[in-house]
Amino acid sequence: MSTIFWIIPFASLTALGFAWYFFKSMMKEDEGTDLMKTIALHVRKGAMAYLKQQYKVVSLVFLVLVIFFALLAFVFKVQNEWVPFAFLTGGFFSGLAGFFGMKTATYASARTANAARHSLNKGLRVAFRSGAVMGLTVVGLGLLDISIWYLVLDYFVQEADAAHKMVVITTTMLTFGMGASTQALFARVGGGIFTKAADVGADLVGKVEAGIPEDDPRNPATIADNVGDNVGDVAGMGADLYESYCGAILATAALGASAFMSSETAQFKAVIAPMLIAAVGIFLSIFGIFLVRTKENASMRDLLKSLGLGVNVSSVLIAIASFGILYGLGMTNWVGISFSVVVGLVAGIIIGQSTEYYTSQSYKPTISVAKATATGPATVIIAGIGLGMMSTAIPVLTIAMAIALSFLSAINFDVKNMIEPANLSLGLYGIGIAAVGMLSTLGITLATDAYGPIADNAGGNAEMSKLEPEVRKRTDALDALGNTTAATGKGFAIGSAALTALALLASYIEEIKIGMIRIGQNVMEMSDGVIVETSKATIVDFMNYFQVSLMNPKVLIGMFIGSMMAFLFCGLTMNAVGRAAQKMVEEVRRQFREIKGILEGTGTPDYARCVEISTKGAQREMMLPSLLAIAVPIVTGVVFGVSGVMGLLAGGLSSGFVLAVFMANSGGSWDNAKKYIEEGNLGGKGSANHKAAVVGDTVGDPFKDTSGPSLNILIKLMSMVSIVMAGLTVAFSLL
Repeated sequence: MSTIFWIIPFASLTALGFAWYFFKSMMKEDEGTDLMKTIALHVRKGAMAYLKQQYKVVSLVFLVLVIFFALLAFVFKVQNEWVPFAFLTGGFFSGLAGFFGMKTATYASARTANAARHSLNKGLRVAFRSGAVMGLTVVGLGLLDISIWYLVLDYFVQEADAAHKMVVITTTMLTFGMGASTQALFARVGGGIFTKAADVGADLVGKVEAGIPEDDPRNPATIADNVGDNVGDVAGMGADLYESYCGAILATAALGASAFMSSETAQFKAVIAPMLIAAVGIFLSIFGIFLVRTKENASMRDLLKSLGLGVNVSSVLIAIASFGILYGLGMTNWVGISFSVVVGLVAGIIIGQSTEYYTSQSYKPTISVAKATATGPATVIIAGIGLGMMSTAIPVLTIAMAIALSFLSAINFDVKNMIEPANLSLGLYGIGIAAVGMLSTLGITLATDAYGPIADNAGGNAEMSKLEPEVRKRTDALDALGNTTAATGKGFAIGSAALTALALLASYIEEIKIGMIRIGQNVMEMSDGVIVETSKATIVDFMNYFQVSLMNPKVLIGMFIGSMMAFLFCGLTMNAVGRAAQKMVEEVRRQFREIKGILEGTGTPDYARCVEISTKGAQREMMLPSLLAIAVPIVTGVVFGVSGVMGLLAGGLSSGFVLAVFMANSGGSWDNAKKYIEEGNLGGKGSANHKAAVVGDTVGDPFKDTSGPSLNILIKLMSMVSIVMAGLTVAFSLL
């Protein structure tokens, strides 16, 4: 074991150490008045109660899947025997990352509101550094999980030669991504349904029908709404990006192990490189976090620049560091592969800036959506949908260019020989390491995302605690900034999912190779009669052997099913939010009608009942879409074989990526159009324009916080399930 490896666990422990430091620093802050503490306690209890119930349901699903994997591994012998254990640890660490982030957020909201009583800068610092706990916990636990599994497998895996041993290690490690993806999907879908059911119910009855402000304590759904921000946008996003982070690193490591099998030394360098880049990214993310500060009376653009300073400095430094890391390793074509890392970083920044432009009320697109409120809710919805559709162009073109440039950089722009086996493997490695580059500063980029729900809850606490108007003005500024950073974070997550899924697609072929060898298929007879040893076959050989071509009906069938899955999944989750929201609306109306004195401020709403409705709705509704995401790749593989699965993953990736960008940006624009009016523009709060904007926002809520962000997990989960089920596919496929 090279001593350079130990930088990776050291970086993970450093991240966890600083996460603990930021958490303790936040806990030392004053939580404010007794009323502020009571409100925060209600939210904290509701969030923990929901998460406890969700973990019970998810644990049962995991138990069933572990038994299934154990049967495949120990009875049918078509799967690696480490998979059941790797699956469990992936799910455990993913859930743990979300839990720590949410726990911090529920303690931070009242402290952020109280800090905003002193200054805008203090409020920003408390909220942002609390969000940094989420970011640093995700990257710290991610690299810790990877480090532990690498050490365990390096000790236990026995292969004839070191090159094949490294392939087995990396592909086995990749399978724990399915556990992380499964946990992330349940967290995202369940949390998204919970939060949006509460949000829609609170807005439609409270703001539109009763005419009371957002987060007014008279609204029975307001506590459930604040709980939802934590379970959906913090715990869900944490679990989501944990699996993106690990998936990108592990897929790239697996591609490196395959591409450099001819040299044991070069292979080790290719495997360790993405891990080292991620490790150095942790140190630079911590540095960037300390750069974030602002001035009093800062405008929205000033606040965006404050956060942008930390993110951009970290990104520039990791770009420079990547050249040093790959040069120090002495990697083949270290300059070209370093440029692949830079391409991933730049792509992430462009997607983030594009999302900011289309969703921030500081720019024309969202202002135009706000102006559409003059003619009612229908035109607001039309404007938001049109904006979301147009906003897909820049991210899609950016990812397309990133794929092309990262691939070509890795092969020294040898365009004429792109699909030569050696170049193809190296080019795919370049795409994988571009995804690692995009996620290398996740410690700070996720902090900007987790900051949003904390600021939102702080605003709610300030409103319910009846703090001075100046405090509410500051928390509104922090909240509006949080809406934009959350939308940017979602765009970033979706972009990284696209690059990671492409790397996983290539890794799927490596797992197919191992699956064929495991069942004793050591040679492949090509259509022209040529015999190729399975262990020495290239990606091109596998494409030819399984006839992965657009002329193959199985590939086209898979593509249609994959494309359908994106829309079916969104339809199921949107309707789930709708059904849960209907029950919430009915409950809020019932309480206004039956509990005397609520609207006068003399009666006390039954907050717990609304939390219970959201919890039950989320637990019930999250099962079908989540289980479909697991079942469809398995069934497709058994019926249509490898070529069908390749089509499924390609169709799901292409349609899911575009649909996710559209939904996230439409939802973000509707939300901030409402915020723009609430700032005093176009009639301000309570006006007809404002009520129209609230209706648009309620449509956008499940777009941006349930269906849209769940799609990037769907894309990766289908890839992960296909990888884990590769042995089953090659052993039992019908066609």
